[in-house]
Amino acid sequence: MNAIFDFGLWIIDWRRHRRNAKKFLLLIFALAILAAPVAAEAQQAGRIPRIGVLGNSPSPPWEALRRGLRDLGYVESQTIAIEWRFTQGKVERAPALAEELVRLKVDVIVTSSMPVIRAVKQATGTIPIVMAGSFDPVGAGLVTSLARPGGNVTGLAEMATELVGKRVELLREAVPGVSRLAVLLGPPAPADPLFLREAEVAARALHIELQVLRARDPGEFDSTFAAMTRERASAVLVLQHPAFFPRRTLLAEFAVKHRLPTMHAFREFVEAGMLMSYGANLEAMFQRAAFYVDRILKGARPGDLPVEQPTKFELVVNLKTAKALGLTIPQSVLIRADQVIQ
Repeated sequence: MNAIFDFGLWIIDWRRHRRNAKKFLLLIFALAILAAPVAAEAQQAGRIPRIGVLGNSPSPPWEALRRGLRDLGYVESQTIAIEWRFTQGKVERAPALAEELVRLKVDVIVTSSMPVIRAVKQATGTIPIVMAGSFDPVGAGLVTSLARPGGNVTGLAEMATELVGKRVELLREAVPGVSRLAVLLGPPAPADPLFLREAEVAARALHIELQVLRARDPGEFDSTFAAMTRERASAVLVLQHPAFFPRRTLLAEFAVKHRLPTMHAFREFVEAGMLMSYGANLEAMFQRAAFYVDRILKGARPGDLPVEQPTKFELVVNLKTAKALGLTIPQSVLIRADQVIQ
């Protein structure tokens, strides 16, 4: 009898609170809906930034980018992720690799050399692009101006053409008696006419005759250097080209084989065995690119970050190569060298 009485009270109590129970369940359901985007936002906030890197080869300058990011407090695979892609000297691969990085939805893309930068720019007009080194980005239409780039591209630009004449002068000073200078071009590139024009102006002022040759692939290196020797070239100005960087050691070997002193823009070519270089420090530029990555990840718009140009240029001489060529580098050149490789 008592059990029946207790059951009756429970039914009355349930009916009394049923309406409140419904309100409570509706409240729980509403809170769950509101919490969903908050949870998703929290999950998104916990995602580490992803940097896309697209270069010609995994060469030393890219390690400088890593170093720059570490100096700014980033830890790879912990606070930042890097997607590495390289053309391995085959610039025709750049468009496909650029599109791959875009599909990965990276937060920023770091790249260098004009053909590769162009490929990335064509692949995306929204993902920020940082140039670790470029040639005339204004003339190429990548930025509106160096001070106010606009768009999604910024970074660093080297003074590529302005230094060609200086390289001719330094090579003439290091190798007295140069009357015929070979100029080596890579596969056809938009910058070729500008580089050649500067070389011609300097050569004319020094009464040097130019011999222009092109090597489209490594299979042509030996025959191209042999042609220089046949035409009695006294030295070689190797012009900048992304296809040359991963093959710089091979180029240096053929130059020594044919006993031809060489000049390039970057120290990496001298470290690989060429005689001289004069230009910006690539590693310093790539390390500086980390600054742009940091600013962009913290909310800056690439179009508002001025494009920087190097203010310091270095002269590097390889005395080991000079000895192999039977050359004595004048003291006037050595005392100005920023580095002399023994």
